Amino acid sequence: QVQLVESGGGSVQAGGSLRLSCVASRRILGDVAMGWYRQAPGKQRELVARISSVGGLNYADSVKGRFTISRDIVKNTLYLQMNSLKPEDTGVYYCNQEVSKINYWGQGTQVTVSS
Repeated sequence: QVQLVESGGGSVQAGGSLRLSCVASRRILGDVAMGWYRQAPGKQRELVARISSVGGLNYADSVKGRFTISRDIVKNTLYLQMNSLKPEDTGVYYCNQEVSKINYWGQGTQVTVSS
């Protein structure tokens, strides 16, 4: 069983920044992809950013140029640096780890951006 623990959410004004962290209970190298997803009220969960098992990066169009995903393989930690935040970035952000096509999820952390 994989455990993922997110932190770093909060409330900021538009234009502000936040850095999310996700600590994984197992290694984040090898056949492991990791990513951040978010879910706004009344909407489906959507991909924000992802690092594939070979290190390829993928971002949602809405966050390109503003968000940066990274990882620290020594600390088994995934990060999401969010800059120039907009009200539409509001939602619960979930950390995801995909291992051999099995998905694991964190409990989520709330991000609220006010105008």
